[in-house]
Amino acid sequence: MYSKPTLVRQDATPERRTHSLLRHSVFALLGLRPILGQHTHAEDAALREWAAGRSRLVEIGVAEGASAVTLREVMSPEGSFWLIDPFHLSRVRRLNAMKRLAYRAVNEINNGRVIWIDKFSFEAVKDWADQIDFLFLDGDHSEPGVQRDWDDWHQYVIPGGVVAFHDAAIFQGGWPQSNWGPVRVVDRLFRSRALYGWRIVHEVDSLVVVQRS
Repeated sequence: MYSKPTLVRQDATPERRTHSLLRHSVFALLGLRPILGQHTHAEDAALREWAAGRSRLVEIGVAEGASAVTLREVMSPEGSFWLIDPFHLSRVRRLNAMKRLAYRAVNEINNGRVIWIDKFSFEAVKDWADQIDFLFLDGDHSEPGVQRDWDDWHQYVIPGGVVAFHDAAIFQGGWPQSNWGPVRVVDRLFRSRALYGWRIVHEVDSLVVVQRS
């Protein structure tokens, strides 16, 4: 049985109200609140389904590590999991509570091998040469940023591998808007036309999963 940190997700409205005054990561680091996930329970289930047993996983945009915990729990025990995030948003860089919190939460899960890359994704890809069978794009949400992540990284995804876009679909009661970067990129690549060799295989809440044929 793996250790699993307590976390609060987007659709956990009462919990989000409870912790609204403790949003900074330092409060979770001090044990005053759980780690805050940015994905819903339905999205969490989809991530588990598509990452289960995968052996070459990459997540771009880690934040407090909630989705990384999910992915590490279900990946292959012999697999490798690269976590890419510069953790540059901390107002106290020497403390960097979000980075410390993410490292602690993910490293508590005893499954597979984790490689941390404290860089922007466009920097990390310069030295990249590995195949990927699960890629989670949840970093820069600007339209150029999402497009760049797709352009830089999808070439390494093997046939049968998947790319999951977060905050990429509008749904009832949800938060994404039509002008959000992930929404626009997914619409352009996979809805407005059929991108050769790729197809949408799962959509739930804001999560869109595409698979390479």
